[in-house]
Amino acid sequence: MTLLVAVLLAGGLLVGCGSASGNAVPSAWIGQTYQRVGNAYHATGTPESVASAIAAHTAPRDRTSNGDRRFLRYRDHIVAVQPRIGGSRIEIETYARGHQRWGTYVGGVWPAPGRAGDGYRGGGPGSGK
Repeated sequence: MTLLVAVLLAGGLLVGCGSASGNAVPSAWIGQTYQRVGNAYHATGTPESVASAIAAHTAPRDRTSNGDRRFLRYRDHIVAVQPRIGGSRIEIETYARGHQRWGTYVGGVWPAPGRAGDGYRGGGPGSGK
């Protein structure tokens, strides 16, 4: 019985770690925390403070900035936080669409979708795993 409990606890910890490291975009949290306006969200803070709050809630794989714009890279999405009158505008796009839209800002930092370095490790013998 003790062994079964230990196995179940270990499995639960691994599942918990796996979901946390999956880096899914916190879209539900963003929707509950910020005001939705059209296809974006508005916040009263600066882009830096808003991006930091989002990253503190769910750590991104990477983050970058360009001027007063902040970008958070998640597994399959990009969150862009840009200035607007009275605060910030938050937009969530799929990684491919976001890379296309904000390529001027993130293209030199993050790989194009489906390119080397985009998280795909390949397969088969001798593939550099």
